[in-house]
Amino acid sequence: MDENQAALENVNATTFAVRDVIEASRDLMARMAKSVGMNANDLTAIALLNHYGPMGPVELGRRLGISGPSATTLVDRMEEAGYLARVRSDTDRRRVAVMVTDSAREIASAVWWPAIEKLDAVSRTLSASENAVVRDFLARITEVMNEGREY
Repeated sequence: MDENQAALENVNATTFAVRDVIEASRDLMARMAKSVGMNANDLTAIALLNHYGPMGPVELGRRLGISGPSATTLVDRMEEAGYLARVRSDTDRRRVAVMVTDSAREIASAVWWPAIEKLDAVSRTLSASENAVVRDFLARITEVMNEGREY
């Protein structure tokens, strides 16, 4: 048995459950995107812009983990489809931010709401103290996963 295999045998089962949630989340995003004729990066871009608000194409690309030129291509394609709009800064006309359109918000709501309702139903089965523990655990996991973030 090699060193990595031996280390894996000592990993807490909850760690593997978190890994499974991450994988299920990726799969869910891909299925939701496919259901509306998008790819996962496109739907993720809409979700990021809905959550964080307008941002520059470079920042959006960083958050998506894609190159600047790929982000520009994504923004161009989604702007042409009517999902994103470029807006110039009021203070610096050279700066351009990308924002979602009402059409994109409607699509995001349509694909996310069924999942949110199901997740909420599961959360509601927990007691108040269990919810507090889960929220704390997830916040700490999120913090660990965000370490090293460049934005």
